[in-house]
Amino acid sequence: MTDYFEVLDRDGPARLGDLRLATPVTTPACLDDVLVDAGSLWAADREVPDGSNEQLTILPHRSFPPGTREEVQEAFAIEHPSVSFPSAAVVTADTAADVGADAYVLADVRGFDGHAAKLRETIVTLKSKLPADTALIASGIGTPGNVAMLAYAGIDGFDTARAVAKGTQGKYLTSDGEVFLKDLRELPCSCPACQRPREAFTREDCVEHNKNALRAELRRVRERIRAGRLRDYIEAQTRHEQWLTAAFREFDQQYSYLEERTPVIRDTELTATTGDTIRRVEIQRFADRVTTRYRNRFQNPLVLVPCSATKPYSDSQSHKQFLREINFRGHVVSMTSPIGVVPTELELTYPAQHYDTAVTGRWSEDEKAFVSAVLQRYLERNEYPKVIAHVPDHGYRDICERVEDALGLSFEYTVADHPTTDKSLSALSAALHGAEQFSKREREHNTVKAIADYQLGDGAGDDLFGAIEIQTTGRYPKLQVRDSEGEQLATMVPQYGMLAFTLAGAERWVDSDAPIKRVSIDGFVPHGSVLAPGVTDADEEIHPGDEVVIEGPKAFGVGRATMSGPEMRSSTRGIATEVRHVESK
Repeated sequence: MTDYFEVLDRDGPARLGDLRLATPVTTPACLDDVLVDAGSLWAADREVPDGSNEQLTILPHRSFPPGTREEVQEAFAIEHPSVSFPSAAVVTADTAADVGADAYVLADVRGFDGHAAKLRETIVTLKSKLPADTALIASGIGTPGNVAMLAYAGIDGFDTARAVAKGTQGKYLTSDGEVFLKDLRELPCSCPACQRPREAFTREDCVEHNKNALRAELRRVRERIRAGRLRDYIEAQTRHEQWLTAAFREFDQQYSYLEERTPVIRDTELTATTGDTIRRVEIQRFADRVTTRYRNRFQNPLVLVPCSATKPYSDSQSHKQFLREINFRGHVVSMTSPIGVVPTELELTYPAQHYDTAVTGRWSEDEKAFVSAVLQRYLERNEYPKVIAHVPDHGYRDICERVEDALGLSFEYTVADHPTTDKSLSALSAALHGAEQFSKREREHNTVKAIADYQLGDGAGDDLFGAIEIQTTGRYPKLQVRDSEGEQLATMVPQYGMLAFTLAGAERWVDSDAPIKRVSIDGFVPHGSVLAPGVTDADEEIHPGDEVVIEGPKAFGVGRATMSGPEMRSSTRGIATEVRHVESK
């Protein structure tokens, strides 16, 4: 149980935290000024110090060097005392356990310095053993070049020890690496230490600069976490050190570790500018849900179209031209890198309307392979009487032909030169000759059902809205879903293309066969939010941002999760869910 650390915000495994000392510290941060070591038990017996709420006290400990056998660590294990002041315990990945501390300091941190696989193994192991609402501290390793990646991995606290050591060696640190001071003709920084003329800049000044640069980089990291855009930053920033590039690729292979902690919705842009973007949780999750949860409900031909720079696609000039010719006679699915395929009902759903990518007109082989695999899985799940490919030659045509060959299908191609020329648009309209128009009502009903499938699970749309006569009111994209009596069940939220339920909708959700995401609470009626101490249980599959039912002996409500289900169960501080509607039982 922690009394002095609270997670305030999350960006995947990266967290913005509040170390609640007399003078609070927002993490990730350098903790030199507040971290006090009570001493090693190897050197002498140590009394448990009195401690103070002005500092974070590292309890007496035995540290082990990297590679120490687990049986040796167990033989010299110590009993950590229970204290009432802010405390940290020294741990290794092998022996880590919850000892009631507010923070945990990695004893063998230098063992993964420069070793991507070891970093991934250590952090993932530690996170599985330690409470979610405690801080993780890595001493002696932080530099301006690596703290962004280390924070992304899940580390909350650092010190300036390595930055100081590098400075005394005459190494000038920046966010893109290090350089010997003697090789610098100009100082690239404008911090106070770098205001001296180059010829008068000493190693002592270099030490001060390195500390300034580290703290400045941590400020940048905190702002990126607040914005939900740390991954965008490290995809470029880690390119300056090979092992850091390898490190975030190692974490990309730990999909379950990242996916559990990554919000399902955001209202910020996702920047897709590198080949690594395809492996992002948000991209992989969208592709997986579209190909395993989404089900086409239209009986019309499929019309594959290229994406557009404008989001949502239907607001773009090119898509408006396509839609005029299609005139509700075909089901539109956009092909795009790095998202894959986007059915028109999901064009608002995060990240389909939130990403931006560099457009060169040329597709890489990785992009072609990913999008063709997604399109193939989509067509294996969804049947159409006809597939029309209104796509240009560059990249799109190649992808379509790969899928044709793989599935033994035959697409009808309608682009003669460019998708928006009169000749191509006429061919598109002609390809749909004889197809019946679907109604506005059918389009809106299929949209809310498709979103429910995507949001809650395969079949959820029919489970929730198929057995009753529903109405859709309002103007797209601000649709409200109502039952036959006019009672509102849910609202479509345009910012991220998901459904927000009313109490009546939540009750219907609980009574249906749709997969439920439930937060069980103690005997109180929440207002505004539910704090983690009030949670008695939470479903394993809950992610930050998920719509959840909140239920306890005295209350029934609906809201949105701010933590994952496992984090709710193990945390003793922080907001578990925001409450939208609640009623007393």
